[in-house]
Amino acid sequence: MPRTEIEITEELVRQLLRDQHPDLAELPLRLGALGWTNQMWRLGEDLAVRVPWETESAGALLRKEHAWLPALPQPLPLPIPAPRRLGEPSERFPHPWLVTTWVPGTPADRAPVTRAAAAAGTLAAFLTALHRPAPASAPTGARGEPLAAQAEHVTAGLASAAAMGLIPDPDAVRAVWEDAVTAPDWTGPALWIHGDLHPANVLTADGTLCGVVDFGELCAGDPASDLAAAWSLLPDGGAELFHRAYRPAPDRATLRRARGWAVMRALGGVHIGEAGRHGRPGGKATWGPPAHAALARLAAYARTRL
Repeated sequence: MPRTEIEITEELVRQLLRDQHPDLAELPLRLGALGWTNQMWRLGEDLAVRVPWETESAGALLRKEHAWLPALPQPLPLPIPAPRRLGEPSERFPHPWLVTTWVPGTPADRAPVTRAAAAAGTLAAFLTALHRPAPASAPTGARGEPLAAQAEHVTAGLASAAAMGLIPDPDAVRAVWEDAVTAPDWTGPALWIHGDLHPANVLTADGTLCGVVDFGELCAGDPASDLAAAWSLLPDGGAELFHRAYRPAPDRATLRRARGWAVMRALGGVHIGEAGRHGRPGGKATWGPPAHAALARLAAYARTRL
């Protein structure tokens, strides 16, 4: 990923606020998190400043969130960031940036769910509320499109992970993927989907879910991409609890596609986690354990159901 050549510091963020939103500039400011595409700086008790340090797409994704998050179905059962101010590119920093509400909690890759039933019900309620027909002008994206478009990426990722010895049963994982990619495509209306519900984008507290962040992949399309989250966010047995609680009850083809999206996302997490474990650029060690757990659950499903 191309990174901004400008060092993002507390002083830079404060100067950006002074230039464009001076009424916020003197609030307490501290680094909150280093995300995949943005740094998040906590502003006061209730706000956050998201500043892109990945420059290829982050600015466009922040503009999308600013424009479209207010259009989502309201209210949602879990807190999400609400856009408050948009920062425009300037001589000081040549990319857009965003002020949103702060969503408290700990990312699930650092504090996994322990209360399976509670979390399954909460996730089902959230996605049931979110998955409503989107307007024709809503953004589209790869996460809402047919799964077959991901085939080359998944095949390469699976082969690489297997060659590195990162997957105990690659044949079972491959069986889940091949079953998913041959499932019928989504024929219903294009629904709002988060598009990126991996553990680092879902917050937990007291063993269950308490918030959802980073809507940069928000788009309209097939809900299977979001339903995949049950395999990576919930403990063993949690996916079945989630499927029983989600409405309308997903049909067999949608569940097959969801397992395919879960394979794709978990393979990405395995590689990113491995890179983090070895200190390589772009790696995040905390992404590995939930990804490995998801693949183990999916492989067990294949051995007993496929």
